[in-house]
Amino acid sequence: MGAYAEHIKTVCSRFDKALEDNQFESVLVYSGQPRVDFLDDNAPPYRVNPLFKYWVPVTESPKSAIFYRKGSQRPTVYLFQARDFWHAPVNVPEEEWQQYVDLKIIDDLSMLTEDLGSDLEQAAFIGEDFAQPVSDWKVKARNPQALIDHLHFHRSIKTEWEVENLREANRLAAKAHVAAKEAFFAGKSELEIHHAYLGAIDFRESQVPYNSIVALNSHSAILHYDVYDTVPPKQIRSFLIDAGARYRGYCSDITRSYAYEEGFYADLVEAMDKAQQELLSEIKPGVNYYDLHVSMHLKVAQILSDFEFIKGDAQSIYDKGYTSAFMPHGLGHFIGLQVHDVGGFLKDDKGDSYERSERHPFLRLLRDIEVGQVFTIEPGLYVVDQLLEEHKDSADINWDKVDELRPYGGVRIEDSIVVGADSNENLTRDAFKELGAE
Repeated sequence: MGAYAEHIKTVCSRFDKALEDNQFESVLVYSGQPRVDFLDDNAPPYRVNPLFKYWVPVTESPKSAIFYRKGSQRPTVYLFQARDFWHAPVNVPEEEWQQYVDLKIIDDLSMLTEDLGSDLEQAAFIGEDFAQPVSDWKVKARNPQALIDHLHFHRSIKTEWEVENLREANRLAAKAHVAAKEAFFAGKSELEIHHAYLGAIDFRESQVPYNSIVALNSHSAILHYDVYDTVPPKQIRSFLIDAGARYRGYCSDITRSYAYEEGFYADLVEAMDKAQQELLSEIKPGVNYYDLHVSMHLKVAQILSDFEFIKGDAQSIYDKGYTSAFMPHGLGHFIGLQVHDVGGFLKDDKGDSYERSERHPFLRLLRDIEVGQVFTIEPGLYVVDQLLEEHKDSADINWDKVDELRPYGGVRIEDSIVVGADSNENLTRDAFKELGAE
């Protein structure tokens, strides 16, 4: 049995249990459709419902749907192919997944409702329903939270087919990262680097999973920077790129930092890379991700001490709250069908959730680490003046060293990890190694 066959068997099993526990006999998962901008007739790029592409690797077919009856082990896929002379038809090549579903091509949503008949009224509907006729469909429930929580909790454990897709997404992104790195050292602007990234893998901007962060010099300190200067700075110092790719709907998310010349910042990048690899060695089933996050803060604190940004030992620097000013975001997040994949706060499939940490409110993952989870590890260190204002009177902080880092912005290293029973797989570094780039 192939990897996809095992995958859809697992998906059916997970939906069976979710439907049973929440007293539904069937589910209709709608792929979604474009929503036009306010006071306009143009729509932003379409993004498929992640629970639709969980079943089948179809990401560019709006107004499609999947109907699944509990225990049937075979979903019905209603693939919408409009008769439309305005747009190119959706191309869905013949692939393995089509052997495991009942595929029905429709060119009008009335064909779906007529085919399902009274079964539609008994189904739980999952998806956007802002437009007619979908908004008028009579269903048993719309986006029932308990059902969605159940599915999201178990989605954190990836099937081998999902991991295969994540590997390929990392290979694509690594190839693009190499091209971006070369453009940086060639003295290109942020926009030119961005174009080099997309060109290396023949992607349109709408095909990457999130707005790429392509940041030169001080822009590296803006955590979600995506403005892109069209002219390179007069003095090039540093480069931080946080960018990914998609494959069959699965996402990669990679960050690398580079120094233009040897010296202080290059040493800082090397220290962060070493700290990140030490964190990777601490990933084991049963460890709580929050504890890993705290370990990261202590390593960042040690870097702050070693580079003389702050006086004191690592523990005291962390205890005084200094690390949160230099490293405000979380250590990482689940990744899969979504960049920030779901379920990071769920304690169980009943919907019970962990409270966000008051000390680390931006951490997206609080669960224990389990075999089969895939998540990112992305420690960083930045000069963020807004966060440093709280400590402006501190005698512990060496403000001259902070000023030395400010023109470089910051540093971050990010990989995606598949948790194993005895050892883990680093999807990101393996992808770079295949290219001979790390």
